[in-house]
Amino acid sequence: MTRWLGVALLPRADHLRSAIRVQQEVAGGHTLQPPLTPEGNLPHTTVFQGPFLDTLEPDVELDRIGGALSLPEEIRLHSTGVVYQPTGWVFLSLERPPLLEKLQDVVVGALAPHLDRDAFDTAKEVSRFTDNERTSYARYGYRYTGEAYTPHITLGRTEEQAAQALVRDAAARSSVPAAWIFDRLSFYVMGEHGAHAQTLVERALKRT
Repeated sequence: MTRWLGVALLPRADHLRSAIRVQQEVAGGHTLQPPLTPEGNLPHTTVFQGPFLDTLEPDVELDRIGGALSLPEEIRLHSTGVVYQPTGWVFLSLERPPLLEKLQDVVVGALAPHLDRDAFDTAKEVSRFTDNERTSYARYGYRYTGEAYTPHITLGRTEEQAAQALVRDAAARSSVPAAWIFDRLSFYVMGEHGAHAQTLVERALKRT
């Protein structure tokens, strides 16, 4: 049985609430899907996600990932703005420091053997992907790995022209914090548009 799962960084509680506020402010009178909430679709920064075989044990792998890196208690990532991403996505873009690149390398290395490659959507429209994104998708079934890694908090998805208009007006409509603080790693069940729909396992960044 294929399970659609992901590993993500979760914001500290106050920053989680800030992300929900930013989504609401950026959306204005439109609807960005899915709505972010403190209990359901959590604001998050995906490290890796995709279709996995039953051989994957989320609790075991998350402990292994945490033990493979020396992580601080908190990771602070500076915002680089609200950006549009084809097609119809509104992202709160974040910087990509070496620590985050190393974290993704460890996560991908641990989880890639469990990928259900037969579940990759080979008919997916990728014409608007960058070359690096196409390479990433073909290799891992996920658009943002390696050179294509694009740390972000997804603010939602909507109709194409509406998404572009929301991004153009975002600075006037919303006050976006200059930096975002993350203090947990989670293994989650993917929901609508890859949302963090259900937490399976959660661990503090720094192991005690």
